[in-house]
Amino acid sequence: MEKSLKDKALSILNDNRIMSVGTLREDGWPQVTTVGFGNKGLTLYFVCGRDSQKATNLTRDNRVSLTIDHDVSNPMAIEGVSMAAHAFLDDASVQEAMSLMAQKYPEYSDMPIPEASEVHVVRVVPKVISVLDYSKGFGHADTVEVSEADLA
Repeated sequence: MEKSLKDKALSILNDNRIMSVGTLREDGWPQVTTVGFGNKGLTLYFVCGRDSQKATNLTRDNRVSLTIDHDVSNPMAIEGVSMAAHAFLDDASVQEAMSLMAQKYPEYSDMPIPEASEVHVVRVVPKVISVLDYSKGFGHADTVEVSEADLA
């Protein structure tokens, strides 16, 4: 991935705190939910309940699609990131994930950390990233496959 595109994607990830993540239900229908996230480079982390629909869906099929963006008053200022990715229930990363989330949500520093028995940490590893940037033209997106080197 070229450096300028990776830098733009990282800027969007670092400047935003909410993502919409789509998983696949057992009946084949997509299910999109909104979650808070933390990131370490292009790898994302979020937490979900152990008995949530997201966890059930991810146990069966770990393919996800997601978007990260924010509202703007000028449509030509729209920018965001979308990803096709694999999501892994990675409970061994609970401390790292909580640390990354705390950096994005400092106002929640007094909030108690959920018990490990109640939540899953989900690690999201991108396979394809699209960086949307309307300042380059209506609907402009640069789409790239993500390599292991891009994740470093």
